[in-house]
Amino acid sequence: MGLLDILLGRSKAVPPNLDQLFSLPSAAITLETAAGFRPTGSGSVCFKAAEGGGFTALREEVDKLLALDNGKFTSTTDSYGFTWLVRQTAPDDLETLVTDLHAVNTSLVDAGFGNALLCTLVAFTNGSQSVGLVYLYKRGSWYPFVPVGTDRRDNAQELQIKSVVGADLNFEPDLSRWFPIYGAPGL
Repeated sequence: MGLLDILLGRSKAVPPNLDQLFSLPSAAITLETAAGFRPTGSGSVCFKAAEGGGFTALREEVDKLLALDNGKFTSTTDSYGFTWLVRQTAPDDLETLVTDLHAVNTSLVDAGFGNALLCTLVAFTNGSQSVGLVYLYKRGSWYPFVPVGTDRRDNAQELQIKSVVGADLNFEPDLSRWFPIYGAPGL
């Protein structure tokens, strides 16, 4: 970062560390033990579709790979135009879920589409409430999202989850970056 960037208030984006996804299984144990939230077996990768033939070819390749997995992956587009690749496993198979989500993320990054990645979401539940642990690529950090209804969230529960698993995951320190993702697949 140069002097001009500092003077103009620009900052360098934190490069995504996709290997942080592999810290999720140990965080899940802590989350279950301390707060009663268990994995649902649902996870997803969210990205913004880019224009051009390169991305179309990559998307076709990802779709082929997903189809080989007995239909456990699905694809959906939300109202904002973001594509969600959703993976469903057995709730007790979090390691496979994380590995598969990491593979999709790595494919997108390796193909030069890392800037299109928004987040990865892994869903948990305590039987009555859902929580998503969200990894933000552009920030290289995690945050919890606890939806309550269609347009409300439980901020107190989110902060409690952060305090429970804060030592296991690199949490986003700027709470204004804890974006709501209402209607995300799996939540």
